[in-house]
Amino acid sequence: MKRFLMLLICTVTYQVFAQNTEIDSVIVTPKEVFQLSDTIIQPATKKELFTHDDLKLMDSLLVEAKFKSPLYDSIQYVINDKDIIGNVEQIVSPDLLKQRLSEINSTTPFHLAYNPALEKVINNYIKYRKKYYPAVMARAQYYFPMFEQYLDQYNIPLEMKYLAIVESTLNPKAKSRVGATGLWQFMYGTGRQFKLSINSYVDERQDPEKSTIAACKYLNNLYDIFGDWDLALAAYNSGPGNVLKAIKRSGGHRNYWNIRPFLPRETAGYVPAFYATMYIFKYADELGIYPEAPQIFNFQTDTIHVKRTISFDHISEKTGVDEKIISFLNPMYKLDVIPYVNKKNFTVRLPRNKTFDFIDKEHEIYALAEYDDSKREQPLPKYFEMDKRIRYKVKSGDYLGKIANKFGVTVSKIKRWNNMKNTNLKIGQRLYIYPRRM
Repeated sequence: MKRFLMLLICTVTYQVFAQNTEIDSVIVTPKEVFQLSDTIIQPATKKELFTHDDLKLMDSLLVEAKFKSPLYDSIQYVINDKDIIGNVEQIVSPDLLKQRLSEINSTTPFHLAYNPALEKVINNYIKYRKKYYPAVMARAQYYFPMFEQYLDQYNIPLEMKYLAIVESTLNPKAKSRVGATGLWQFMYGTGRQFKLSINSYVDERQDPEKSTIAACKYLNNLYDIFGDWDLALAAYNSGPGNVLKAIKRSGGHRNYWNIRPFLPRETAGYVPAFYATMYIFKYADELGIYPEAPQIFNFQTDTIHVKRTISFDHISEKTGVDEKIISFLNPMYKLDVIPYVNKKNFTVRLPRNKTFDFIDKEHEIYALAEYDDSKREQPLPKYFEMDKRIRYKVKSGDYLGKIANKFGVTVSKIKRWNNMKNTNLKIGQRLYIYPRRM
């Protein structure tokens, strides 16, 4: 289905036309216009993902998979309308919630005003998802300082760090069923648009630092369109075209809650999920939620450039660093292999106290990799000719044994190459043969 967005820019004036509610994301700046793919999954159908009863059973395998598996739909984190409209047990009283939301609102450019719908979302999260937050908070202690560094550099509210929780629960290897990948859930086209390398060995959408920089650039461009961080947040999920249409359909309103009924269903629950996450992190102590001990802090790590292709197990064997730690610190390497490419600067991140071990034993690591390469079976010269496949036309008087002898191969190989179940031949039949001799 065709998707298009036409923008007529005069000073900062534009108009959007679209044929479909699920159009590609479009970034508009005063200097340039360029189109990106959506950065968050679009469900295949408009069916709700969970019923109200489903969310009363949050110990289910779906939620276990959400927080523990690298393969999930990030939209599972998001609430649907029934969770906002239906009855939810009151855990935080309206008066206390109003007070706390007002305190948060006074310190952030997001608009966290109390309303009954947001109250139900927050109570729902606290009741059914409380036990999963300690693990997420442990990961946050590793990732949040790095997020804040780049958010501050790009002049983005520091609270935007909670977006990565809504997107991926801080799992850099998170991948949705449609291919959105990494902490910030970039689709392939969007990742390439922001110069993230994606190949058989490396996926920089899974690189915490590079993907965070890309997310900052994207969010800044979205803010240039709307001048409002709540709307930029909604556009990160559904694309700015859908947000612009929702503004128009609402009669020109620009407050998120006023345009919410006109947004795609998944976006309607996306921003409340962000608000609820922010609230829970801000008042975790009061809610009795405490982080697990993190494996390592970001400031305790450092990077080293590699000078040849090596694997995680090569590093682990010589430095003593557990492969799980190396994998955690280097999620961008898809095969647990760090490639070496001329004019490319691939690095390995290690605990800082182990970087000296790597440097000290660097030659040993490379020698081990060289030795493993030498043990790998090499193609024998006598089989090079097998690349020269021919098509042989069966003639009168031919039989498989005769043809096999002619080309120096066996009958069984001819049968395998041609998926033959028996030795019957027909005149004029074509056979694929990889001849040993002609």
